[in-house]
Amino acid sequence: MRTRLALLLQALIIVLVLVAPAPPAVAQDKPRHGGELVFVVPTEPPTLDGHREGTFGLLHPGAPHYNTLLRMDPTDVSGTRVIGDLAESWTITDGGRTYTLKLRRGVRFHDGSEMTSRDVKASYDRIVFPPAGVSSFRKGQYTDVETVEAPDPSTVVFRLKWPSASFLTALASPFSWIYKADILARDQHWYEKNVMGTGPFVFVEYQRGSHWIAKKNPNYWDKGKPYLDGYRAIFIKDNTAQVAAIRSERAHIQFRGFTPTERDGIVAALGSRVTVQESPWDCGMWVAMNHEKKPWDDKRARRALTLALDRYQGSQALSRIAIVKFVNGVQVPGTPFATPSAELEKLAGYGRDIEKSRAEARRLLREAGVPDGFSFSFKNRGVPMPYEPVAIWLMDSGGRSGSTPGTNSSRRPSGRPICDPGTSRSRPTLSAATPSSPIWTSPSSSRGTSAATTGAATRTACSTSCTRSRAARSIPTSAAGTCGSSSGGSWTTRRTTFRRSSGTGSSPTARSCAAGRSRRATI
Repeated sequence: MRTRLALLLQALIIVLVLVAPAPPAVAQDKPRHGGELVFVVPTEPPTLDGHREGTFGLLHPGAPHYNTLLRMDPTDVSGTRVIGDLAESWTITDGGRTYTLKLRRGVRFHDGSEMTSRDVKASYDRIVFPPAGVSSFRKGQYTDVETVEAPDPSTVVFRLKWPSASFLTALASPFSWIYKADILARDQHWYEKNVMGTGPFVFVEYQRGSHWIAKKNPNYWDKGKPYLDGYRAIFIKDNTAQVAAIRSERAHIQFRGFTPTERDGIVAALGSRVTVQESPWDCGMWVAMNHEKKPWDDKRARRALTLALDRYQGSQALSRIAIVKFVNGVQVPGTPFATPSAELEKLAGYGRDIEKSRAEARRLLREAGVPDGFSFSFKNRGVPMPYEPVAIWLMDSGGRSGSTPGTNSSRRPSGRPICDPGTSRSRPTLSAATPSSPIWTSPSSSRGTSAATTGAATRTACSTSCTRSRAARSIPTSAAGTCGSSSGGSWTTRRTTFRRSSGTGSSPTARSCAAGRSRRATI
């Protein structure tokens, strides 16, 4: 959490959240076994290693093959209750600095070998203290960890440098998959290209650009689960094609969500054969600046950038065309830790008086010596929704005082670095000249997506992967399996309930927002 907060403080964050929560649908009395869940995934993972990646493109198809130590309770609407997965109990001692977890016995990897504390230690050593040449996306989430110990086969002990209120939540990260220690001892990179865990589903095959197939684990430790015989993820990048897959009932669901227009089209086509559920999800749309490049080395310029954005106007406009809605802090609105509106509005860029904020932004730009017409490159993630509409709004938001910026948008192919040299770009400009000048503008002759500058030195992100969500869901009731699944949450149709089997650790909907990685400076 400390690293995340540090990034939040030094980056301009635009947090817009999906539609308002709806009461959960009532599940059928008893889940039935059988059937295959088919779901759409809008992007593909760079590798198959959950410790390395931060994209929903891996989490959705890959998580059901694994377990984590702890998990978030899928039945808890507040999203704050931590329960056991591979760990059946835990104690906190030494003033909050020692966490001792007792592991379930009899858990086996898909190759038949028994899972022990040695595997947990090897996995967390790799996440917290990655060896040379190994990338750990979540290393910063565990900066409070001093050591990971395995005193006996069924006990794991985490000793912290200081007490941490967020540590249990960190252990429930859906990406912190438990790998086999013997495999890691032979090859730390094996899991980048292979799949083998303790989860409810066994890996069958993955064909890039096509599909990912899994089958039921007959020896799963949580007896009676999973309910499904298997699942199939189909990779479809184009939004229109995703909608078509649901409308034609080639797929049952897309776990990331649809826009209001897409949702309404699916409902119109399928009528009573589909049920839609909507609930909030937290998606940090980060715009990061390279602090080693002028003018972003001056905190006044960074503050001016966030002050220029009318988040509330953006919320109203974007909620009609994209899967974003509420202006919020770093927690899901309506949950116990969400920032109250009155407190949020005290932060720079979150005030209701946009003219006052932009006047202050102009003053700061002049004070920082930013020349009139200063331009910078903005790179955007190559996933259309919600990054394209948000980027266009971002570019246009500075032109509210008279200019008409151009916002032609092109996409960076998914999987390539966010700040890829080959990405086409527009050249927005910052202006500090007069009170009537826009804070930033984009020449109408420019092409490419919008964005703020980034640099490898700061490892900050142009935007983030929207991956922790319960987005608008559409589930045809004529799905092949009238059963439950380990897909996270509970969605009920007139004939079908897809329910998360307990103990899976993470799943297609157990997601987290993770920042993309910048690779090079653009100014």
